[in-house]
Amino acid sequence: MRNFLAFLILCTGVITSNAQDNRDYKFSLEEAISFALDSNYTAINSRRDIAKAIKRKWETTATGLPQLSAGVNYQNNLKQPVSLIPSEFVGGEPGTFVPVIFGTKQLASATATIEQLIFDGSYLVGLQAARAFLDYSENADEKIRLEIRKGVINAYASVLLSEELITIFQKNKNTLEQNLFEIRQTFENGLAEEEDVEQLEITLLDVETQLSNATRTNIISRQMFNVALGIDINEQVVLTENLDQLTQQNISLDIMSSNLSVEENIDYKIAFNLTEQRSLELKLEKSRALPSLNAYVNYGTQAYSNEFSFLDTNQQWFQSSTLGVSMNIPILSSGMRGARTQQARIALDQAETQLEETKQNIQLEYASALNTYQFQLENYQNSKKNLQLAERIEQKNQIKFTEGLASSFELRQAQTQLYTAQQQYIQSMLDIINAKTELETVLNIPQLKN
Repeated sequence: MRNFLAFLILCTGVITSNAQDNRDYKFSLEEAISFALDSNYTAINSRRDIAKAIKRKWETTATGLPQLSAGVNYQNNLKQPVSLIPSEFVGGEPGTFVPVIFGTKQLASATATIEQLIFDGSYLVGLQAARAFLDYSENADEKIRLEIRKGVINAYASVLLSEELITIFQKNKNTLEQNLFEIRQTFENGLAEEEDVEQLEITLLDVETQLSNATRTNIISRQMFNVALGIDINEQVVLTENLDQLTQQNISLDIMSSNLSVEENIDYKIAFNLTEQRSLELKLEKSRALPSLNAYVNYGTQAYSNEFSFLDTNQQWFQSSTLGVSMNIPILSSGMRGARTQQARIALDQAETQLEETKQNIQLEYASALNTYQFQLENYQNSKKNLQLAERIEQKNQIKFTEGLASSFELRQAQTQLYTAQQQYIQSMLDIINAKTELETVLNIPQLKN
C-alpha cells in the first residue's frame, strides 16, 4: 500500500508538472500587453533597478544613523621589547643603564564604539540625491514599459500581418493553379498558345515564392512576439484578434485633437531628473566647504597575563570608556574645491541646455508622429480603394482571357497589380497601428507607471 501511494504521488507530480510546462497561451492585444509588462525580460530587470534604487536610498539614509562597531584583540609578545632605564633608579652607578621589560607577555582586549553623525552638509545633499535617483529609476521604468507596449503591439500586428499574407497568397495560388489547369487543357486542344501557359506558370512561381517567404516570416514573427512577452520562443501562442479588428480600433480622430503636454512626456521627465541630479551635485560640492561634526562613545576592557588565563573566572579585567566629539573644518584646498564646484556648475548648465533641447525635440516628434498618423489614415483609405479597383480589373481580365479577348500578358499584368494592391492594403493596416502607437507614446498615453 505504501509503495502504491508513493507511485500515485509521483504520477500526480509528473502530471502537474506537465500541465504547467504545457500552458495554453491565448491573448488579445491588451492581454498580451499586460502579460509582457509583467514577464518581459527587460521589465523584470527594470523592476530590479527600482529595488536597487530603494536600497541605495536606505544606504544613504543609514550613514547618518548610529553606527555600532566592536572588536576583540589578543596579543602574545613572543619576544617582549626591552627598555633601558638609568641605573641610579635601582641604586646602580650613575651614567649607566639597566635593561628592563615592562608589562606582561600576553594581553587581551574587547572594545565597542558607537558613532553618530551630528552634522554634515554632504549627508543632507546625499539624502536628496538618493530620492532624485529613485525618481529617475521610476521614470526610466515607465519609459521601458512604454517601449515594451510599443514593441508588443508591433509584434502582435506583425504576426497577424504574416498570417493575412499567407491566406492571401494561398488563395491566389489556388486561383492560379485552377487557371493554369484550364489553360493547359485549352492548349492541349489547340485553342491556346504555349505562351499563355508560360505566363501563368511565371505568375504561379512568383506567388509560391511569396507564400514560402510569408510562411517563414510568420515563424520568425511568432518567435519575436514570444520574446517580447518573455516566454520561450517555441511556445505555441494563440492570438484572439485579427488585423482588421486592430486596425478599426486604431482609427481614432479624437487622438489627433489631443493637446501635447511636454511635462507628461517621459523623455522630458528623465531629462528633468538629470537636471535635478546635476543641481544636487553642485550643492554637494558647495557643502564640502562646511564643517562636519561627529560624536562617539567608546567602551573597552583589557586583561594582562604572562600565561593564557583570560578565560579563567579569577582573571582581572580593567575597564575604560571614552566620550568624544570631533569636528572637521576644511580650510584650504589650494583651489581644488573651487574647481570641482565650477565643474558641477558647468554640468548643470549642460543639463539645462539638454532639457531645453529635449523639450524642442518632443514638440518636433509630436508634430512628426501626428503627420505620420494622418498620412497612414489617408494611405489606408486609398489602399482600400485601390484594392477594390484592382480586384475588379483582375476579374474583368479573367473573363476576357477565358473568352479569348485578352492575352495572357494582360492577365498577368492585372494579377500582378492585384497582388501588389493586396500587400499594400495589408501593410497600410499595420502602418496605422504602429503610427497610432507612436503618437500615443509621445503623448504618454496611457501612463504605464509601475
